[in-house]
Amino acid sequence: QVQLVESGGGLVQPGGSLRLSCAASGIIFNFYVMNWYRQAPGKERELVATITSGNTLNYADSVKGRFTISRDNAKNTVSLQMNSLKPEDTAVYYCNAQAVSKNYWGQGTQVTVSS
Repeated sequence: QVQLVESGGGLVQPGGSLRLSCAASGIIFNFYVMNWYRQAPGKERELVATITSGNTLNYADSVKGRFTISRDNAKNTVSLQMNSLKPEDTAVYYCNAQAVSKNYWGQGTQVTVSS
């Protein structure tokens, strides 16, 4: 059974930092591209950051320079370090694992940026 379990969300003030983590089980982790998506109320889900098994990185323009994605293939985890958070970063953040004809999602973790 495939599981992606996110943790690390919460309430933070503007300018603050949070670190999200996603623990994967039931998959051969290093075969998968790992993504973080987010979905704000009333908006479509958007891709935030991607890391391939070879550690190629890609970021949405809105988070470049502020967010950093990383993975630990030995621990089957992917993380998203979020710095200089803005109110517009408020959303539910989802971990996603993609491979050929495979696509798995976590349950999401809420991030709220507010003073």
